[in-house]
Parts: sequence; structure tokens; C-alpha cells
Amino acid sequence: MSKASEPNMGFAGSVPDLYDTYLVPMIFKYYARDLAHRVSATGAQRVLEVAAGTGAVTRSMAALLPESVSITATDLSQPMIDRAMTIGTSRPVCWQTADAMALPFDDASFDAVVCQFGAMFFPDRAAAYAEVARVLQPNGTFLFNVWDRIEHNEFANVISLALTEEFDDDPPTFMTRIPHGYFDRNELCSDLSRGGLGNVVSFERVVARSVAASPEVVALAYCQGTPIRNEIMARDPSHLDKVTKIAAAAIREEFGAGEIDGTISAYVIGAKAT
Repeated sequence: MSKASEPNMGFAGSVPDLYDTYLVPMIFKYYARDLAHRVSATGAQRVLEVAAGTGAVTRSMAALLPESVSITATDLSQPMIDRAMTIGTSRPVCWQTADAMALPFDDASFDAVVCQFGAMFFPDRAAAYAEVARVLQPNGTFLFNVWDRIEHNEFANVISLALTEEFDDDPPTFMTRIPHGYFDRNELCSDLSRGGLGNVVSFERVVARSVAASPEVVALAYCQGTPIRNEIMARDPSHLDKVTKIAAAAIREEFGAGEIDGTISAYVIGAKAT
């Protein structure tokens, strides 16, 4: 995430802990393993991760890639990096705070760059991709994923609809505007091309299941473990718990009580410099 990105301001306070405790196992862990396996298949020896968050992909890569492969994991948010470092990895990783819009690395420093669900946050995506292209070795690979439209991500969609109903005159729009607002293939490929990564070698829709222990966990994860929290608090600081309960009720009505699961869908893209 970049310093110019408005949602970055929401990844602080209790958000990193809630994000990592609930959202990572619920929606990020599957795709983290998927990306790690794709990185492994490239044979890269020097890997950079941008927008690493609390380290879901980092931990998967550390467990899967040989120790001879160097891993540098970065994020703009120091609290997210702090959380990732507290959890740790199975072998050494270089953690660093860095802005994806101005990466502090020399040209051609890495064989592969990976980014899990971070591209949606870049304020100038083509410029961010140009930075990725700059730090990649010739024929290096950029692997990243973005969420599919919100209608294909059931938990997120139900939460979004519940909040729209609760705040009908001024609904929070973070989910549809940012995480689920950057899925169009033409737009993605155009941005990659303008950033010098126009050789798109793979573009795959990957569908999985998201499992949660209860509707309350889903509501807590989304309403208090993402920047939606900021949007709720901006409307009425005293209503955070009330709105979380409303979201939980909506999830319960749709999926039932107890352990529940829903569809999650994302696009995984591989690109090389042109």
C-alpha cells in the first residue's frame, strides 16, 4: 500500500491483530499458499513481496521455498509489519517498511515480485507496476492477485449489503470501492502495459471456500479488522459494536449459525516486463 492510499490509514490500532487473527485464515490463507506455489514454480532465487500485510504469503513462501532463496517482505504500514514480525516465519526473512510507489531497491534486484491483494490499494497502479518492472531482472515474473467482483465473494457481499441498508443515506463503500473494485481484465492489462509489464503470461480465476467458526467471527473480521471500521466510526463512533451485530445477524440469516462457509473468488495474474 502507498502513502497516498486513503485506506492505508485504517491498518493501525487493533486492526492488524483482528485482520491477522480472523481475516487471514478465513479468506487470505488459501490464496497465500497458491501464490507461494506459483513463485516456487518460477525458480526465482531473489523474491520481493510488496504490500505483504501481516505476512500470510511471506510465511507460505518461507515454508515452501528453499533456504537458498532470499525473501524480502515489505509493506507501507509499520503496524502490519510489526504484527508479521511478531508472528515470525519458519526461516529468516528480510522485513522492511517500503512504499510500493517508490521501492527502495536497485534496478534488476529480484527474479520475482509477488503481491497478495495489494494492487487494488495503489493510488497509481501503472506507476506501481513500473516500479515492479524496474526492480525485476530481465525475464523476471510479477505474480499477484486481486479479488473478483463482490457478488462472487459471499461473506463480503452480505456484509456490504447489510451496511448499505443500515446507512442507507450514506453507506460505507470501502468493500466495493477498493478490495472488490479492481477486477476488470481490460483495465488490469492496460495498467500493466502502461507500467511496462504488458507480457501477461497468465490470468486465472481461482474460486475457493471461505470457512468461519461463526457469523460473529465474519462480522468482527470485516467490520473491525478492515478499514470498514473507519467508515463506520466516521458516521457514528458509538455504533461500531451495534453495526457489527447487525452484520453478524445478516450473515446468520444467510448462512446459519455455528461454523459456516461461503464462496470466495479472485484472479491470479502473472506478468513479465516488455
